Amino acid sequence: MSRKRADTVISRAKAIPVGFVRTYGDLSPGAPRFAGAVLSETHDDSVPWHRVVRADGSLAKGERQRRLLEEEGVPFRGARVDMRAARLPD
Repeated sequence: MSRKRADTVISRAKAIPVGFVRTYGDLSPGAPRFAGAVLSETHDDSVPWHRVVRADGSLAKGERQRRLLEEEGVPFRGARVDMRAARLPD
């Protein structure tokens, strides 16, 4: 795994403000699975992993992730994040 690419993913995740989300593809354009792999191997509590969701607004980490996002005021439409309201604009 490229350390420079991984550091970019981490810094992009850390830049997501409270109440917003980004997608794995936003963190690693063209390689969303790379972003998922980086986040899954990161044990740094300062990385807001829960603010990273799938492109369709679904959650990779289920109820724990939903609870954390709801605590931050992220809106949902059913089981998915309301991406029109919560996705951080570029």
